[in-house]
Amino acid sequence: MSLFAQVQEKAQITAVLGPTNTGKTYLAIDRMLGHASGMIGFPLRLLARENYERIAQAKGAAQVALVTGEEKIVPPSARYFCCTVESMPVDRPVSFLAVDEIQLCADPERGHVFTDRLLHARGFAETMFLGAEAIRPVLQKLVPEAEFITRPRFSTLSYTGPQKLTRLPPRSAVVAFSASEVYATAELLRRQRGGTAVVLGALSPRTRNAQVAMFEAGEVDYLVATDAIGMGLNLNLDHVAFAKLRKFDGRGQRRLTAPEVAQIAGRAGRHMNDGTFGTTTEIGPLSDSLVEAVENHVFPPLSFLHWRNPELDFSDPAALLKSLDRRPPRPELLLAQQADDQTALATLAKEAEIAALATTPESVALLWEVCQVPDFRKILSDHHAQLLAQIYVRLMSNDRRLPESWVAAQLARLERCDGDIDQLTARLAHIRTWTYITHRGDWLDDVEHWQARARAIEDALSDALHEQLTQRFVDRRAAVLVRRLRGDGELIGAVRKNGEVVVEGEFVGRFAGFRFELDEEAKGDDARPLLAAARRALVGEIPRRIKQLEQDNDGAFALAENRITWRGTPIARLQPGDTVLTPRIEVLHSDFLDGPARERLRKRCSLWLARHIGATLKPLIEAQQAELSAPGRGLLFQLVEALGTLPRRPLSAQIALLTKADRKTLAALGLRLGAASLFLPRLQQERMLALRARLWSVRAGCDQPALPPRGAKTFDLTDLGLPKDKAESFCHALGFRLITRRSGAPFAARADVLERLARETHRLAAESGSLALSPELCKLAESDEADMAALLFALGYRRQRDSEGIVHYSRKGSRPKKRDAKDATPIQDRSDKPAKRPRKRGKKPTRKKQMDEKRYADSPFAVLRDLVPGGD
Repeated sequence: MSLFAQVQEKAQITAVLGPTNTGKTYLAIDRMLGHASGMIGFPLRLLARENYERIAQAKGAAQVALVTGEEKIVPPSARYFCCTVESMPVDRPVSFLAVDEIQLCADPERGHVFTDRLLHARGFAETMFLGAEAIRPVLQKLVPEAEFITRPRFSTLSYTGPQKLTRLPPRSAVVAFSASEVYATAELLRRQRGGTAVVLGALSPRTRNAQVAMFEAGEVDYLVATDAIGMGLNLNLDHVAFAKLRKFDGRGQRRLTAPEVAQIAGRAGRHMNDGTFGTTTEIGPLSDSLVEAVENHVFPPLSFLHWRNPELDFSDPAALLKSLDRRPPRPELLLAQQADDQTALATLAKEAEIAALATTPESVALLWEVCQVPDFRKILSDHHAQLLAQIYVRLMSNDRRLPESWVAAQLARLERCDGDIDQLTARLAHIRTWTYITHRGDWLDDVEHWQARARAIEDALSDALHEQLTQRFVDRRAAVLVRRLRGDGELIGAVRKNGEVVVEGEFVGRFAGFRFELDEEAKGDDARPLLAAARRALVGEIPRRIKQLEQDNDGAFALAENRITWRGTPIARLQPGDTVLTPRIEVLHSDFLDGPARERLRKRCSLWLARHIGATLKPLIEAQQAELSAPGRGLLFQLVEALGTLPRRPLSAQIALLTKADRKTLAALGLRLGAASLFLPRLQQERMLALRARLWSVRAGCDQPALPPRGAKTFDLTDLGLPKDKAESFCHALGFRLITRRSGAPFAARADVLERLARETHRLAAESGSLALSPELCKLAESDEADMAALLFALGYRRQRDSEGIVHYSRKGSRPKKRDAKDATPIQDRSDKPAKRPRKRGKKPTRKKQMDEKRYADSPFAVLRDLVPGGD
């Protein structure tokens, strides 16, 4: 046994247990500073930062390190480490080690991490576990050598019963469990009491601290929060009121447990000041048994802790997943539910591209590291898995480094401080993920630069969000309104079946879709109490409408511009997706929709949109499902992304690789391999054109231009104001080709019309060697002579004038038929290019080559040789 192991075996292990406000953390810090080195793991980044600053002030910044997933400050001479539990560098030997809130070993999501620290993290001189008394029995079994210290609460916590929200005492916190409930409650307190601070788990530590500082400074007397205040915030609170006792835990709605109620209620009364807790009148009183348990801090002991196998098998992704599901070695340990990192691994392992890269233990270990990148957005969709896949592929293809240009582009998208509270919160959650990534020192070259940039963006978004929250929920001029409300009593609001919202019998607005529209006549200060009452009335309306939307048939939905409407009301907008036929759905902002509600709306809209596109653009969907060789699949992929039309010339090499079976399949799909274009004639119906144009505008990120008149063979593009690349792709999306006049002005010709013109001109040119403009030819494309000249140029014909001044058109490189000597004057090309020098005589072509050239010259595809996209 090594000397370190012998010392560690003799090290003191202490469990300091008790309720909140017992000074456990203060004791641990004091003990740590008595050692030469130490480390404390905290449950929250916020707590780690707060105690880091306290210790740095006492010992000097050079002696203290901060290590969290999103922030690392590690001086070379650091002796004391403040960390989040997940980020503890447990392989670093320290004299003292402590883990705070050790009862979180029983947490379904993070418990396995705390359990791992309980079983394996040790200081070589002293180890201390801080937590609730409920963990004592199971901790005694797992760590029998531990000594126990019980700490009593410094102050008394008493139950006061239910109270009206408008009659809560100052220095109160109101607790709810969704963003919409928090916002509605904060809005009402703003009207009734002049303002409130807001604390949610989705806020960054900087924003949260700013809101708390406003409360602590006395600028507002109330705080509305989720259970985020239950841990990590030491507030001067006198009273905690529960507005809800049910929460969404990631799987479903459930009632709070007694320890959870105690953890939150325990925020009231700090140090020697007594505190109280209760409920709002909307949920009624707490049960006697629950009150007794919270007041006396007596809870059922924990019978098991969540555990996950720390000895992982990196042979391949399947072996890694199997090792994560290994059964616990002891009855006190329960296999943890599938965490976010394990879910991400299971998702990525199914992708062929990921499986092809993760073939060695090193590459599988890297994949596991990538899967542990947290998703602060919590949007319950596959967007985070897609980001992780992109990170892994780029790491594996770039010597385990993320390309700086790609990282810069990702950060640039988030470097915006405009938008409402929801948009800022979403960007803030996303940049926190990137802050975590930049603190992976082995994934980026210039680590300090990217950490500083991500932190600057996070700080800017945090400040903007704090300002938005303050503007919305703090109104220092509301004192007059408060007095009016006290005199008039509580306002009553309701929602009628037709969507009208009435308050005290007066119409104040309408509920449209999932948005509340205030009546135009209800403005200014008089509208504020009415708006607050309307919010309360709409709390129960949202679940009913969501259920109704999910049960409605597809006929209730429609696409208007780039928005999806339900019963005529916009509820979501289309954003560019992975492919042109799969745009991303973004639910329109509403203060009454939380994350799970938005996800339910998004899923129903996505289902309808997929059906709508599949029914309207059936030829494109069938093309995606066709069984073809690799060149054929590549060809159809490009065609589908172009929404049904492509010029043939750039695809000549791919077309040449098509097999007979491919051509037969393409013909069955209705695909025309024309002389000038590849297109699907069946896509020219009016409803198809409208949807193709809409999908193009979403993909291009611009407003949809005006559609051509019904049945038009050509239409002018001059007034659309599109750049050439977008104008060309817009034409392809509608089944047209971009043509440029000699003046440079663009217009569009339908692909099938261009094909008919190619056949007709080939026939005329084959008879006489050249052709002249005629009314019949112009009628074919419904164009004048100037546009017809541009069409002929696009088909490879060049304008020539003979000795008599007659204008002819012939294909570039074709030989005109013999004429009389008097007509032998050289024909001048109006391109003013110098005449080509005669080719030197070389080896006589073989008979086979002569036959191939003749066969090519007679083919209707011969015009491809000289086809020049864009015109003259």
